[in-house]
Amino acid sequence: MKNETMEYKTDLDKLRHSCSHVMAQAVKELWPDTQITIGPAIEDGFYYDFDKKKPFTDEDLKRIEERMCQIIKRKPSFKQGFMSKEEALKFFAGRHEDYKVELIHDIPDEKVSIYKTGEEFADLCKGPHVDNAGEITAFKLLSVAGSYWRGDERKARLQRIYGTCFLSQKDLEDYLKRLEEAEKRDHRKLGPQLDLFDFYHETAGAGLVFYHPAGAMLRKTIEDYLREQHLKHEYQMVITPHILKGKLWEISGHAEHYKQNMYYFDVDEEPFAVKPMNCPGHILIYKSKLRSYNELPIRYFELGSVYRREKAGVLHGLLRVRGFTQDDAHIFCREDQIESEVCQVIMFALEIMKDFGFKVVGKDIRFELSTRPDDYIGSPEQWGMATHALESSLQHMKLPYEINEGDGAFYGPKIDVKLKDALGREWQCATIQCDFALPQRFGLNYINNQGKEERLIMVHRAILGSIERFIGMLVEHYGGAFPVWLAPTQAVIIPIRDEHRAYADRVKDDLQKGGLRVIIDQRNESLNKRIREGTIRKVPYLLIVGDKEAQANTIAVRRYGKGDQGALEVQTFLRNVQEEVCLKES
Repeated sequence: MKNETMEYKTDLDKLRHSCSHVMAQAVKELWPDTQITIGPAIEDGFYYDFDKKKPFTDEDLKRIEERMCQIIKRKPSFKQGFMSKEEALKFFAGRHEDYKVELIHDIPDEKVSIYKTGEEFADLCKGPHVDNAGEITAFKLLSVAGSYWRGDERKARLQRIYGTCFLSQKDLEDYLKRLEEAEKRDHRKLGPQLDLFDFYHETAGAGLVFYHPAGAMLRKTIEDYLREQHLKHEYQMVITPHILKGKLWEISGHAEHYKQNMYYFDVDEEPFAVKPMNCPGHILIYKSKLRSYNELPIRYFELGSVYRREKAGVLHGLLRVRGFTQDDAHIFCREDQIESEVCQVIMFALEIMKDFGFKVVGKDIRFELSTRPDDYIGSPEQWGMATHALESSLQHMKLPYEINEGDGAFYGPKIDVKLKDALGREWQCATIQCDFALPQRFGLNYINNQGKEERLIMVHRAILGSIERFIGMLVEHYGGAFPVWLAPTQAVIIPIRDEHRAYADRVKDDLQKGGLRVIIDQRNESLNKRIREGTIRKVPYLLIVGDKEAQANTIAVRRYGKGDQGALEVQTFLRNVQEEVCLKES
């Protein structure tokens, strides 16, 4: 099955890459003065970047699609040829393709690969491609976005056309339906619509989140849950400063390997930095006194706010921000405790994910092991030990995993936990990193059972990762209709008339004493409008009270997505919801 999946992906990548070439050819035929740059296949389709004076419009995309269909109908073959660098430079310079000329200069080989589509279009490309364009039967151009040449905002501004392509029309139609549903669930739309949060205050700055009361309650619910769970798993709460001396970040290696993502400033003519990570603060707490072998492991947990210098072009709602909070923990342990601690973290992560609705490993949850990057600290031997410790933990728990070569943190390899949402999209959440390097840099030791100092190991871990990003993912996963335990407002009481307000107040008091988050909607609006607006806000329960309910000590219950549930006694309703919250049912 795995081989079949890999073959399908390979075929799809070839088809998408070929489709990007056809798109570039269509653009060149329609606007000959446009310069082409690069056009790879990506996760869900392909793109191509163009240097064109006038911006592409929606009408232009339609014209490009029509021209692509004409090209595909001719079924031109994709043929690979080779030129010497000198020949290739003359060839593309003669076509005024400056970006291709720059790319050729950077190719170390003496020969370069050129792909021709029929006799009409040639592109600098290694391939592979399908045999001919006639194999492209199901494609769609999706959008236009801005980009920079080679991703460098100091270089030429380009236009990027995104498209997608599938092996069958049905697969394409299914994907387009998922895109349509994803647009409806977009947290950047639902957040303001449900009055949860916004991030559009120009006077405050981009990439910064403002939580409205409902959003703050959602976040508080998540954070309170995390604190409770961490205490159960024997973590100790800590809080560290938001700013620390620049010298500390030199010791940690962040100044050398991460400075471009940090905010530096001077205090009394001494450099300080806003923390992009919580680990150095936790290290200083550990170093505050001498530690014995029988104290280990020590597990510090912090809901730590961090700030990172992100480029404006990559900011994306809650998913990519400049200021965010991590459910961050660091475990200080002996080398013989690593595997046990990593296994416990994995089990802890799986428990947390289950409560948020992600339950099945292999279906909802996937593991990746990321290995040593080119830019790293520590020795290859330390990296080997750390990687082995993480891999052994996954194997011990019989968990399937994939190797992600070269994508570890600069201070250690990591296990990443990927979640699949209701639309089948993957999200990076939990991460577990094994670190031999920072303990060496900071001299983190403990007194062993023979009374001698010995170097310890650090395990860095987060379960949800960025709280902001996780909330954005939850909004999209649930479409804003949160499980009752998470919902900022769990029930809205709607008195039919003013004279029913006193009974509504008594119901509210009983439910609040039982731990529910309840409000009364006493606005001077019709009953139907208040019910409709409560439904639009996706409140789990709407409770209507009038003469009949007040006399019988009941409430008329409406459940979001299920409609009228009939009348219930207040205490019966309370017990039902308490059980639902306790079980964390979706």
